[in-house]
Amino acid sequence: MARRPAPPPSASVPASSPSSRASGGRTVDVREWASGIRLSGFAVIMLSLVVLGTWVLVPTIGTYLGQKQKIAALEHSVQVTEEQIADLERERDRWDDPAYITTQARERLYYVKPGEVVYLVDDDLDPADLPPEQQEVSAQLEERPADWMPQLLRGLTSAGLAKTAVEAPTPQG
Repeated sequence: MARRPAPPPSASVPASSPSSRASGGRTVDVREWASGIRLSGFAVIMLSLVVLGTWVLVPTIGTYLGQKQKIAALEHSVQVTEEQIADLERERDRWDDPAYITTQARERLYYVKPGEVVYLVDDDLDPADLPPEQQEVSAQLEERPADWMPQLLRGLTSAGLAKTAVEAPTPQG
């Protein structure tokens, strides 16, 4: 195919036509420029090989990146497991020490050596947490609302969640 010689600049399409644009003082016809592009068979084959290669490699690269993330997550999991193993080995080494075993038996199970006297303090609360003195019971009857179920539930939950201790009444006798 023979190429056509480029037309002289004076013969170009006027700047007011929609298919031209100004570029440094001279105008170029886009249709004429696009018609000048010729693709050979070799260029088409190479372009199709590039598209085919991209089409084949993109999923492979995605799989590769996914596997790299999984490998990193598994390596982190292995590292955490090794740290847990090290902690458990340190705990096992502590249990090999007779002094540690004695301390744990005394604290957790309240074991004592023969001849020792142990005092367990039940009321070791802060004095600020103790309830104030109970007020005297009045001789007058008061009317209360008849809806007893919410009051019962409120009383049960407040008794279960109370932080203060109630002093036990002393037996009179």
